[in-house]
Amino acid sequence: MIRIHISVSGRVQGVGFRYFTQECACICELTGWVRNEWDGSVTLELQGDEDNVNRVVAMLRLGNRFIHVEKLTREEIPVLEEERGFHIRY
Repeated sequence: MIRIHISVSGRVQGVGFRYFTQECACICELTGWVRNEWDGSVTLELQGDEDNVNRVVAMLRLGNRFIHVEKLTREEIPVLEEERGFHIRY
C-alpha cells in the first residue's frame, strides 16, 4: 500500500476534475481526498494498492474532453491506516 500527494495544473477547475478524480479513485478502490486551490491548481492524495494508484494517476493525466492537465507532480507520503473512502474537500 502506498499514499501519494499530487498537485495538478492546467484546465482542472470548473471542468469536473474533482468529480472525475473521485470517480476514478472509487472505481480503483482508493482512499484519499481532492480539493481546488486558490491558484487554479488542484491538490489530492491517493492511497491504496500501488498498481491502482498508478492506474488512477494515468487516468488523471489523460483527463477527458473538458480536462487538460499541463503538469502533474507526485510525492510519496506516509500511509494513513485509518482512512476510509475518498472525499472532495471544499
